[in-house]
Amino acid sequence: MTTDTAGLAPVPSAEAAARFDLRAPPDGFVDDPFPIYRALREHEPVRRMPDGSIFLTRHADLEAVYKDTATFSSDKRVEFAPKYGDSPLFRHHTTSLVFNDPPLHTRVRKILAGALNPRAVSALEADVEALVDRLITAMTGRGQVDLIEDFAAAIPVEVIGNLLAIPHDEREPLRDWSLAILGALEPVLSPEQMERGNRAVSDFLAFLETLVARRRRAPGDPDRDVLTRLIQGEADGDRLSEAELLQNCIFILNAGHETTTNLIGNALWLIDRWPAERARLLADPGLARTAVEEALRLESSNQLGNRITTAPTAIGGIALDTGTRVTLCIGAANRDPAVFADPDRFDVGRQPNRHLGYASGPHQCVGMAVARLEGRIALSRFLRRFPCYRLTGTAIRTGRLRFRGFQSLPAILE
Repeated sequence: MTTDTAGLAPVPSAEAAARFDLRAPPDGFVDDPFPIYRALREHEPVRRMPDGSIFLTRHADLEAVYKDTATFSSDKRVEFAPKYGDSPLFRHHTTSLVFNDPPLHTRVRKILAGALNPRAVSALEADVEALVDRLITAMTGRGQVDLIEDFAAAIPVEVIGNLLAIPHDEREPLRDWSLAILGALEPVLSPEQMERGNRAVSDFLAFLETLVARRRRAPGDPDRDVLTRLIQGEADGDRLSEAELLQNCIFILNAGHETTTNLIGNALWLIDRWPAERARLLADPGLARTAVEEALRLESSNQLGNRITTAPTAIGGIALDTGTRVTLCIGAANRDPAVFADPDRFDVGRQPNRHLGYASGPHQCVGMAVARLEGRIALSRFLRRFPCYRLTGTAIRTGRLRFRGFQSLPAILE
């Protein structure tokens, strides 16, 4: 366990900002990107990269981009065509909700939001509590555990599996498919990552085709079975096409799996590093809700977003041509001192907390209520059972720039 000064970023330099290239980041960047983010925010908040793209690090600039969907497009067909070619990855990422503009985005979002309505999310609470309790019981008495494998990663796969009513004996490959597909969103890909991602999309689609056909023959309860709701549901008379249905089922799993795993794992890592904040949480379990928001801010599960300009514009006083690719650095914006007091500090009671961990505007995460529910229940029940847990051994990060989290988080439970 470290002291409550853990994680404070060192003083940045203008030179570090001037050298930064997202496609060739400096050594140690994956483990701790925040000094570089701070340098960029202070010295080059609108940074033009060697490839001509723009990298944004200020909270206000990100909010402006999120709100202006006409000028800053989420449609990735132009950007992804040279990256993926005519491939399963290209077809998936250009059909799923997150990488589209209206009217497709609006239509698909309405249907997904209808399936993930407050009543459906509320109905999940008892099941999530039971799942977390089972995982806690399985860890009890073991002493040494991996908080990712044994806990954080096991929660969202089961929750989303339940939402889609996927039989328990068919869920084993879901996590690996998700990791492979999301891993292919990194700025630079190896041939192996590309091949693995394409194979995962193809295998996932084949699995879903069979699952959807079975569900059409025997529909579930649309109030609890999101897949049935998606098949049957309409928004303004629209239904999802077969391709939209299948690709957005993949999106639901992927969007809810790794980011929620990272949320829970990152929160447990932060609590171990900030003893006084752990003490606050133990004294007042009701702070679990704001602690989840603070983990989303300080160690954002999703660090990067992307847009492309549809017309000449300017941001932060810098002129941008049509077709300029823009990277939104969520991880930097969430530590912007213009918005957050003492921004490198973990404060489990921080309010207000206008973080961008789930984006903002029309593209705000459609499943964030589910993720918040999982995070709150996981943290509160884990700490109630293991108030003195401590991390031990070597924590292994996933090694990704876009998604920040751990592959392994060894701990001793006490």
